[in-house]
Amino acid sequence: MSVRKIIGIVLVKNEELYIERVLNNIKYFCDEIIVADNLSSDQTPARVQALQNDNPSIIYHRIRRPSASHELIRKYCGKNVWIFGVDGDELYDPNGLKKLRGALLRGDYDDRWMILGNVLNAVEVNFDEKSARGYLAPPCRSMTKLYNFAAIDAWSGYCSERLHGGQITFRSGFSHTDRFYMYKEVEWQDSCFRCLHLCFIPRSNKEQHVSGELVIRKNIADRLSEGMVTRCVSRVKKMLGVVQKSPWKREKYMQGELVTCDISSFLP
Repeated sequence: MSVRKIIGIVLVKNEELYIERVLNNIKYFCDEIIVADNLSSDQTPARVQALQNDNPSIIYHRIRRPSASHELIRKYCGKNVWIFGVDGDELYDPNGLKKLRGALLRGDYDDRWMILGNVLNAVEVNFDEKSARGYLAPPCRSMTKLYNFAAIDAWSGYCSERLHGGQITFRSGFSHTDRFYMYKEVEWQDSCFRCLHLCFIPRSNKEQHVSGELVIRKNIADRLSEGMVTRCVSRVKKMLGVVQKSPWKREKYMQGELVTCDISSFLP
């Protein structure tokens, strides 16, 4: 089989505040980083393209719909490739990723279809003090996306975004159950695969900042669950400047105790 590679697929929309950190933290983990920009209207495109000058492994695509991000990675099905899905609100520990890369390239997880890492869903971040407050996974679910595409022959059908939905055709010996739940086996501070999830933190100057309100951007899961009437109402509210919260994120990412963690390793 060919030499193993790690391909990043980064789906973004208006991520100007943290996109540089997001990409810099994964650039030595990935052999190639595909950035799928879903029509950002802030400085996200300019900041990604500026990073390309120093890192030619970053490939920028401007897409009109989130589902197009999956089309960019279909060709890797059946190849000796790990696909690493990242959002614009996900900061990974680059020191940990260095260790994980070594393990992946050695083939330590070749019998796994998916690896689920540790997560801190942050509600507050203090970059000066290098600390963050939030909710850990576990007990929250892990939303990390690291898939072994050598385990599948195809990922077809409609996908709402990369690595979501569609029909997976597994190779002999593999199935959906071949997952390594690292976040259940290893503590946050000891994990080589951990994410600082900024899901409750504004990521663009385009977002509304309302005093005393926790701004929670709706994600694709929220929008897909809405009917036509709900979407129309949401659009009107947006035009009127009404802050809309994400019940899906609250339900999934606000479980257990509110804790404070050291994030110094996320800030190289």
